[in-house]
Amino acid sequence: MAVKSKLATGAVAVGLLLGLGGASAFAQEEKPRASDNTKVNKRDRNASEPTADRAKDNPNDRDIMQKIRKSIMDDKSLSTYAHNVKIISQHGKVTLKGPVRTAEEKKTVEQKATEVAGAGNVTDQLTVKPEKKKAS
Repeated sequence: MAVKSKLATGAVAVGLLLGLGGASAFAQEEKPRASDNTKVNKRDRNASEPTADRAKDNPNDRDIMQKIRKSIMDDKSLSTYAHNVKIISQHGKVTLKGPVRTAEEKKTVEQKATEVAGAGNVTDQLTVKPEKKKAS
């Protein structure tokens, strides 16, 4: 009986060692790339720059943002990026920010915002970030 106990303990110890070794090797392979959004951060520090936390909380602006968001979310042809753009309304003026996948998506999102807010009330600050091709 003592031999079985020692064998089981040894097997568990070897399994743990192999598991930890595999995990550390995996962690070394998957190093995240440093993202650099310094320019965006500098732009958004400007007090006159519309940001999501500066959106107005009055009923009209909330209604505008909700209607635009619903219109964008209802369009299943848009990417997740487009579904997640920032919509900021201040006194009826809307600013769109964030990445989308294509120029066509950018145009579609802007059109949807214009349909709700009206012509001349939408500032498009969307950027096109195409999907990166994976190296084979």
